[in-house]
Parts: sequence; C-alpha cells; structure tokens
Amino acid sequence: MAILPILETPDPRLRQISKPVETFDDALRTLIADMFDTMYDAPGIGLAAIQVGVPQRVLVIDLQEPDPEDAEGKKVIRNPRIFINPVFSEQTEEHSVYQEGCLSVPEQYADVTRPAEITVDWQDEYGKPHRERMTGLMATCIQHEHDHLEGILFIDHLSRLKRDMVLKKLAKARKAA
Repeated sequence: MAILPILETPDPRLRQISKPVETFDDALRTLIADMFDTMYDAPGIGLAAIQVGVPQRVLVIDLQEPDPEDAEGKKVIRNPRIFINPVFSEQTEEHSVYQEGCLSVPEQYADVTRPAEITVDWQDEYGKPHRERMTGLMATCIQHEHDHLEGILFIDHLSRLKRDMVLKKLAKARKAA
C-alpha cells in the first residue's frame, strides 16, 4: 500500500464538506488501506479521507491499546476500525474533556469538550450498515474525525485566544524546521 501526504492547516481543502460514499469497490478498499498505512506511519489514532485530499465520508480509527501482557509496553494490540458515511444520533448531555491533537495541526494539543457518549450509524467497506454506542476515547476520536468530514478542525472548538495561540505555536514550529 502507500503512505499518502497529510494536508495541514491552513490548506483550504481541510474546510471542504466531504461527500457520501456511494460506490463500495476495490478503489475504496485501496484508499482505506492507504489511510491506515498513512495513519500508522504518522503516527496517529484516527484519519479522515479529506486529510489525505479525498473529500469522501471515510474515517479510519485505531486506538492501538498497549498489550497488557507486554511488561515493557512496546507491543500494542491493533483494532483497526472503518467508518463510512457515519451519522450521529443519540448523545449524552454529559461531556468529557480530552487533550486532542491532529495530524493536520501537527504537534499542537488542547483540551476539547465533547459529548461523553454517542450513538453512531455507519457502513463498512462493503456497504454493510452498523450501529454502536461509543464512549470514552472512541467517542472522542470519532467525533474529532467526523468534524473533518464537515470541514471542522479541533481548534475550531477552542476560544479565539486559545486557537490563535495554537496557530502561533504551529507557525513558530514550521519556521524553526
């Protein structure tokens, strides 16, 4: 498979609203495989197709939990998840705060508040429908990645002051590189 270039802010393509997937074919499955390769290489735990320049409603997520049997914590258990055309329904009024980062806003992190639980309907790479109630980091991650499908970055959830600080740090880091 291939490692694809990841778009970084302020690339205007990141602000596009992605289109629903209608064709579930080998080209889609190749895109998904390339997205996983790209995400693992970055490294990250989630990636939306628009982040690699493809405006389709495709997300890949793998929280990559440490293997409890590995005393040194070097081995991880992979659990790759694919979400096509995800739609949110029921969400709790309870919220959780996670320090989020994004491959499209490299090496910048900030606390973001999101619903603690959410129900998600989606299709897999063959078009089969699924539904699941998500909590914890998975709930946060899928909401973060779903935002990309709507042209939203995690920094858009911050106050103007915090967002400006993150963008200034990013500009400074780019200048230093």
